Amino acid sequence: MGRKNKSMSSQKGSGQHNAPQKSLFAPSSIRDFYHEVVAEYKKIVWPDRKVTIGLTGFVIVLTVVLSIYLGSVDFFLGKLVSMVLQ
Repeated sequence: MGRKNKSMSSQKGSGQHNAPQKSLFAPSSIRDFYHEVVAEYKKIVWPDRKVTIGLTGFVIVLTVVLSIYLGSVDFFLGKLVSMVLQ
């Protein structure tokens, strides 16, 4: 089993040529990247207005509820610590 890996790794290096790599900032690379971004952007399925408004409302309500909860816990723990220290 170990022998196969050695023979395969020795075959890899012997048959390959070192081709020069294209620069990431070459105009053709930038153009290819831009076209790939546009293609991926077209695949996005955006939610409709009703769903967006509903989820925004949910996030706002959840934020208010959690801030009230954390504020009250902070207040009561602060009072508890001040009582213990006095």
